[in-house]
Amino acid sequence: MQSTPPEAGAAPTDSPVGTSADAPGAEASSRRGRLRRTDKALSAEEVEAYLSAGFCGRTATIGADGYPYVVPNLYVWRDAQVFLHTAQHGGHFLANVRHDPHVSFEVDTPGEVFPYGNIECDTSVSYTSVILFGRIRIVEQTEEKIAFYASFMQKYAPPDSWGRERGSFPRLDGTVVYAITPESMTGKRGVLPPLDERWPARNKTLSPGWTSAAVKAPGAQDSD
Repeated sequence: MQSTPPEAGAAPTDSPVGTSADAPGAEASSRRGRLRRTDKALSAEEVEAYLSAGFCGRTATIGADGYPYVVPNLYVWRDAQVFLHTAQHGGHFLANVRHDPHVSFEVDTPGEVFPYGNIECDTSVSYTSVILFGRIRIVEQTEEKIAFYASFMQKYAPPDSWGRERGSFPRLDGTVVYAITPESMTGKRGVLPPLDERWPARNKTLSPGWTSAAVKAPGAQDSD
């Protein structure tokens, strides 16, 4: 499915300062933090606002066997970092973090699927998403862990925390808190067009020369 029209006449981007086009990893590093569809880009302020309000994020880590591992987490965006936590045990996530601090973190909100042309490939979806690349660390200081949990409960619990004492965190040592410091962040928004801009009111197909194959299936019989 081709969900959005391709860009025409896009100029190639230059290599980042301090890298060589043929240096190992240069091509991959030059792609991080760059959007192809700049017309859909969120501003830096919109990215931060979206991260602050997002419900669930997904963190991708790298294992010692070279395999990526993606896990969903509730999280808090504060002090220009993503904070999240897991239980205190030697699981897949913690093992990967100790192996390699390079991570990617993503948050998205899907919208409505809609048609914009007369063939099935002409289908898209409205959405908002943010992706960041950075490095993750294990939070060691008790004060920083408490600050995370206070922000976490302020974000996810009702104002009265269901009648419980605020700041009651006796099991800090049973959890691991992580902080991701972004090295690059990008955000995109696909806007839902009004009804008069969608199929069948308008045909914005990306295949204007297409015609129906309408080929009879093998063995099909004509109706009497």
